[in-house]
Amino acid sequence: METGKSPHKQMLADFLNDVWTDGKVDVVDRYLADSYTIHNDPGDPWDGQTLSIEGFKNRLVQSRAMAPDQIFHVKKMVEEGNEIAVAWTWSGTHLGDIPGIPATGRKIAMTGLTIYDFQGDRLSGHWQIADRLSVFQQLTQGPPA
Repeated sequence: METGKSPHKQMLADFLNDVWTDGKVDVVDRYLADSYTIHNDPGDPWDGQTLSIEGFKNRLVQSRAMAPDQIFHVKKMVEEGNEIAVAWTWSGTHLGDIPGIPATGRKIAMTGLTIYDFQGDRLSGHWQIADRLSVFQQLTQGPPA
């Protein structure tokens, strides 16, 4: 564990790496509370839903299908009480179809900010804003001239 990093920050960094970057479905149980609420995440098909651990695993598999080589890079974490805000960048290769856009093989990237909620030592939900528009533009307009 990094010196000075709180246990919640370390756990969240591990979660982002193990679950979202590496796609390890079998470790989701160690990070999540019994239910996980997506309070606000515009553009996410699960926006506003509360998921069981199995439901979250299904979301993980479906979400990673478009870019199975995706990588999350944590830029900054700010902790207050039972919440941690994470500024991040994301990148991957568009290898799986998404509605209206067949796989292109293009490298894509976006930025975002997520506020994660903790229930004890487990994640119980998030609020998120992600620059999905830039991903759409990268897939439909190609590189800038």
